[in-house]
Amino acid sequence: MLASTLLYSGLVLTFAALLMLLRKRARRRGLALLVIGAACVAIAWTLPARKQRVQRVASHLDELVPAWQFDEKHEMRVAAPPERVFDAIREVRADEILLFRTLTWIRRAGRKGPESLLNPGGRKPLLEVATSSGFVSLADDPPREIVIGTVLIVPPGTRGKLTPEVFHRQLPPGFAIAAMNFLVRPDGDGSIVSTETRVYATDEVSGRRFAKYWRVIYPGSALIRRMWLRAIAKRAEISRSR
Repeated sequence: MLASTLLYSGLVLTFAALLMLLRKRARRRGLALLVIGAACVAIAWTLPARKQRVQRVASHLDELVPAWQFDEKHEMRVAAPPERVFDAIREVRADEILLFRTLTWIRRAGRKGPESLLNPGGRKPLLEVATSSGFVSLADDPPREIVIGTVLIVPPGTRGKLTPEVFHRQLPPGFAIAAMNFLVRPDGDGSIVSTETRVYATDEVSGRRFAKYWRVIYPGSALIRRMWLRAIAKRAEISRSR
């Protein structure tokens, strides 16, 4: 993601510039580097999020979130049939995902709290944790696709329980909704499993508000998704070999 890359590049350049400013001989170069770093950060914060739209509906996710401003997608080939991969998606736990607890601990700034996707406890399947702590199941279509969703931003004073119907109606300004899927496709004697996350903000203010958060957490979020797919693949392939 361009904005996230610019943000972290700018922060690295700014840090390097500050170190150079401590040395007399490097101060001129340090000042130049500081300007470049600050410019990268400023551009990253203000870069508008481009709205995208589905051209052809090919999944439940396409039906539920046909337009979005923020997204990420990852996929992996698994040496197991779709049925086993789908079972693995449902069953994989947080302790099977490399770095999951570390990255989510960083994301919540070390704060404790109730069990959630960012603070999974015990040995419950991760999707079960999600749908019992702020997410709702939006599609469960074995052995092809699972979709879960949540509301990230709501206007002040909004009340009501999160239900799947939220994703089937036109929302007023002030909202940002997110949905994540796992999609399984046959591939010879194996499968291709992918996960995609989409976030749609219903107005520019909500979009700008979420953009700052998204650009900070994107690298960690992308790493979690890739490790999640690896855990699914490992579980499915071990199950097949038994």
